[in-house]
Order: sequence, then structure tokens, then C-alpha cells
Amino acid sequence: MASLTDHLSDLVEGADAVLLFSPTSSFYNRFEDDEEIVVVAPDNDVDADVFVELPLPFDNVKDRIRFGIEGAMDAELVSEGDEVVCIASVFDGGSDAVIRVTVDQTVHTGIYDLFVNSRAEPSVIRDVFEVAIELGQKGQKGKPVGALFVVGDAGKVMNKSRPLSYNPFEKSHVHVGDPIVNVMLKEFSRLDGAFVVSDSGKIVSAYRYLEPGAEGVDIPKGLGARHMAGGAITRDTNATAIVLSESDGLVRAFKAGELVLEIDPEEY
Repeated sequence: MASLTDHLSDLVEGADAVLLFSPTSSFYNRFEDDEEIVVVAPDNDVDADVFVELPLPFDNVKDRIRFGIEGAMDAELVSEGDEVVCIASVFDGGSDAVIRVTVDQTVHTGIYDLFVNSRAEPSVIRDVFEVAIELGQKGQKGKPVGALFVVGDAGKVMNKSRPLSYNPFEKSHVHVGDPIVNVMLKEFSRLDGAFVVSDSGKIVSAYRYLEPGAEGVDIPKGLGARHMAGGAITRDTNATAIVLSESDGLVRAFKAGELVLEIDPEEY
């Protein structure tokens, strides 16, 4: 019975680029002389000349491929209209799937840059996003809720904010991503103020009133004070702000004072 490798030359023929997701050395050696090969993996274990970092495992193959293509777009390795062949593992038995994709701008969401180039650890950004998205899907006791999470560069963020109330996390050492902690975050989200999360995911504070100046921060019309505060704090620090809008239910991310990502939780 013919294997995937027996048909590789036919499967990749005519492609503008071939993305190999976490290949073994022996599998990569079949391609290493091909100028169109891009290795997408957590680490460049095969010493590939062209490499895109995959900072999260992405158990869902569709998410993994979308993320890898966006990383290749950011690195200007592929562009809109290119035919890209993605070779990945579905069943954890080596490279066993080939997916051919035509690149378009809908792939380029901004999420790759957000994960790779943010100060906080990628897993922390992911965990905060998941909390915000779940809040957007379910609300607080069935009602829409807004929330603001400021992730990374916590020392500077604390210096540019003040408490609105007692900080329930002041003497704790809990981290975002823990299921019990995530329940606490959802419960506290109904109250005013921002959550401050460290680079490593420690919940530093809740109920923070952010005090950076708003001059020069350009946010889309219709967004209110929560989004303005999120944009402004990321302009004045190296933090990332993740905002759930109470009015339209969308989750938005700000970095360096700019809106970089917008997600509808109902479509996530």
C-alpha cells in the first residue's frame, strides 16, 4: 500500500511554498534542498534555513495551520494568492496529512504577532483570551458583561493605575489558566476596574483604575472608556490589553496603543 511519502512530489508540485509542521529530521531531509520549504515548529530542531516559530501546540490542526500560515505571512515568506501545501500530523504518528491552501487576507488576523511578540508568555495570552471569550459566550449569569485584562509588564501597569477597592489577589499566588482561578476571574469581572496579569500569568490585581493619558490613542468610533484605557496602557507600557465589550460582545486586543485583533466569541 502506498504511503504519503510515495506521493509527496505530486502533492507539492506547483506550490509556492511548503510548510512542514514539526517534521522529524529524516522527513525534513527529503525537502531540505527545496527553496520553498518552511519549517513551522516550537523549536528549530532540524536546523532549517527558513523557520517560523509555533509558540503553542494547537491541538486543533486547523488552528495550527492557520497560525503557521499567518506567521509565514508576517515573515513575508508567503503572500496573498500563493498556493501553500501544509504537511502536518493529525494522529501523532509523524507527518500524515497534506492540506493545500490558497492564502488570502482572511488568514491574517494579527494573532500571530500578538502571541509571538508580546512580553507575556504565549500560554498566558492564550489563557486570558479563553477567559474573555468564554465570558463573551456565556456572560455573567446570562447577562452581557464587559471586562479588561492587562497582561504583562505588571510593575509599570501598577504604577500607572490605582485601586478601586480591596485587591482579592494581593497576597495570593494564583495564576490564570487554573480552572478555579478562571471561575474567580469571571465572578470578579462584573465589578469595575481592570485585571492585571504578570508575564508568567500570576494574577497581580483586580479592580485597578488605569490612569495613562489618552492623547494620541486612536480607537474605532463607538468604543468606550474601557477600550480607551486598554489602548492607552499598552502605549505607555509593554503590556497587552484584552478587552471584552459589554455592548457588542466582541473581544479585542490592543498592543503598543493600537487595536491589533478583534474576535467574535460566538464564532470562535
